[in-house]
Amino acid sequence: MSGPEARAPGNKREETMTMRFVRALSLGLAVLATPLAAAHAQDGPPPHDGLLATLWMQRSVEYKASCLAAFTLARIRLDQALADAKWTAAPVEQTGAYESLPPAIVVDVDETLLDNSAYQVWMIKADQTFDSKTWTKFVSAQISTAIPGALEFAQYADAKGVKVFYVTNRSGEEEEPTRQNMAKLGFPMGGNVDTFLMARERPEWGSAKGTRRAHVAKDYRILLSIGDNFGDFDDAYRGSEAERLAAYEKNVARWGREWIMLPNPSYGSFDTAPYMHDFKQSRAVQRKAKLDVLQGWQGP
Repeated sequence: MSGPEARAPGNKREETMTMRFVRALSLGLAVLATPLAAAHAQDGPPPHDGLLATLWMQRSVEYKASCLAAFTLARIRLDQALADAKWTAAPVEQTGAYESLPPAIVVDVDETLLDNSAYQVWMIKADQTFDSKTWTKFVSAQISTAIPGALEFAQYADAKGVKVFYVTNRSGEEEEPTRQNMAKLGFPMGGNVDTFLMARERPEWGSAKGTRRAHVAKDYRILLSIGDNFGDFDDAYRGSEAERLAAYEKNVARWGREWIMLPNPSYGSFDTAPYMHDFKQSRAVQRKAKLDVLQGWQGP
């Protein structure tokens, strides 16, 4: 037998073997490609909850404008407070005949006067969360810069004869590098008065700031409180979301008058309230708690 018919069976066997080879090769390539694709997907930085907030605070003109607006308002309120002997920003702590006391303001430090976004960036790039040891090292580096408008306002208050008290939850160990950092930037140092009131500097000075406000209020009339976190104004900051809202509404007339708030979407008690400030919870549990309290559109 000769001709095409004679070669047909052989061609079918060759075709079948070729197809099997192609399928096997394709399968092998697919198996190899899977880890390669996964590796490629991991080439970018890991997701981090703080990325967008830190980008906004460090790079946006909107953040700078918000800070300048807050400190412009603070100047206006400071002048009004100086002209009104009954004015006080410490309704709980200011007792007795405070009207004749010398004037002072109570100001938070981190993300109120000092920009620590470089530490936030380190956490994002290293996929880390806050840790007191790395934070202390950052503070010791003394690389924090002034929040827009903060230095000018502090100097304005000092020039008016208003004592500027820095009530911060930085630790006693961090006091000296904090002083040095702020002195280099030009913030008022308080003269012969210790104006740096650090957390746990005294046994009764915990993270809640009411006891330190009371310490200032004994000898000064507190004209303004300025901060970026609810705890800079009210010790109810560690409550549930409902309790925090109730405390906010109780003092609603003070916001923008005696109490000036700076924007900070990066961290604070707002961030920890959804999981009741339980820092032992895993990052996944914390994130779920935040998502669960949000009210959103159900979608089309």
